[in-house]
This record gives sequence, structure tokens and C-alpha cells, in this order.
Amino acid sequence: MTDARPDVALFVTCLVDLFRPAVGFAAVKLLEAAGCAVSVPRAQTCCGQPAYNSGDRANAAEIVRRTVPALEPFDYVVAPSGSCAAMLKLHWPALVADEPDFAGRAAAVAGKTWELTAFLADVRGLESVEAAYEGIAAYHDSCSGLRELGVREQPRRLLRGVAGLTVKDLGAPEECCGFGGLFAVKYPDISGRMVSDKADDIEATGADTLLAGDLGCLMNMAGKLKRRGSAIRIRHVAEVLAGATGAVPPIGEGDS
Repeated sequence: MTDARPDVALFVTCLVDLFRPAVGFAAVKLLEAAGCAVSVPRAQTCCGQPAYNSGDRANAAEIVRRTVPALEPFDYVVAPSGSCAAMLKLHWPALVADEPDFAGRAAAVAGKTWELTAFLADVRGLESVEAAYEGIAAYHDSCSGLRELGVREQPRRLLRGVAGLTVKDLGAPEECCGFGGLFAVKYPDISGRMVSDKADDIEATGADTLLAGDLGCLMNMAGKLKRRGSAIRIRHVAEVLAGATGAVPPIGEGDS
């Protein structure tokens, strides 16, 4: 781990803010333990992905213009979501590429944006965490994190340091869970079949816990598993890495 104490902006994400704030608190704990000074800029809003994916480039670009100034002062921007991190890192610059006042600024923010586990493992060089969790966990790789950012080994590397935890890969680890943001709204039948197949895969591992780094995926899979009556516990990877599983019940069980 480097000795410098970087200033990190936590990009909380809409879903974490509205549905699972515990993930945000776990992310802060992890970042501070990794030697970072953490701030949560109040001016941040959505990453703009819902508008972007629906073809509303104008409103997505406006979100970039409004949010870039809030993130510029920091050394890094970190999000507990591969989906949102990929939006900032890969798509924000293109949305304002023809605007002299924002093109370079958006590119600069994109260049210092990281998904949480990748930042901890690759930037801060974190090799282990002080956490314990008794169980067998199946790990789901979100599409954006895996395909757009190359996040795969980083969460597994960190989870190996969690006392009492065994991590298993899914039979089809690269298959989408069917959420895909607006995809689940536009194509509910296809989405439903995809999450059903994913639930079959999760249950076939014999795991008692499901972990992932994107709350949208987790909520989608939790909904299917709980409707099946499954006892599998569903949690964001940050909660386990931070040793914060006692603070809130698993996703889909009680109040978050």
C-alpha cells in the first residue's frame, strides 16, 4: 500500500443511496482503512446511465456538466458499482466530447474513476482485510464491471482474506443476471428467464450466500431467489469486506 493519503470522492450511486445506504458506509470504512481521506460530494446525483441507455443523450450530458465540478477537486473518484463506474469512466467523455468547456474536464474525471474493489486492490495495493464471515459464497460478476472495466480477480483476491469464507464461482459466471437497467423494463420476459437461469446456477453451487459488486444485480437476483423461498443470503461485497454484515439484514430480508 502506498504511503500517500489521497482525497477520494465516493460516488455513492442512486441505488445505494435510496435502497442500501449500508453499502456506502461499508465503502467509506474500506477506503479509510486503505489510508484514504473520503468525502461524499453533496452535489453528486445520478451517473446518467438510465437516460443514456434510453437514448436521452441531452439529459445524460447535462448530468455530466452538473456533476463534473463536484468531482474535480479529488485525487480519485470511487464507486461501489461497476455499472456506475463504467458510465463515468467510459461514457462521460463521449457525451461532452464536442464541448470545449467540458471535454477535457470530463476526461480528467474519467481517468481517476475506479470501481471500489479494483481501487482497493490495484491502486491501493490492498492484499487482505480484517473481516470474518462464516459461509460459502457464490460470486456474481456484473456485466459492466467485468466487460467494461475488467473487474474479476480483484474482489476474489480481497475476499480470500476474509476469515471463515469460501468463495465459489458460478457455472456460467459471465452470464448476465437479466437486470441490465432498462433492459428489465423493456424486455421483462427475456429478463425474467435470464434471472431464473441465474438463480438455478446460484443454487447449484450449494452456497449459502450470494455476493456481487453491483446493487442492481443483487436486488434483481434477490427478488427471484426470495420469491422461490430460497434461504440464500444476498449481500454486496463491500459489506463482507468491511465486516459490516451485522449492521443490516441481507438484501431482501427486513429493512435495509
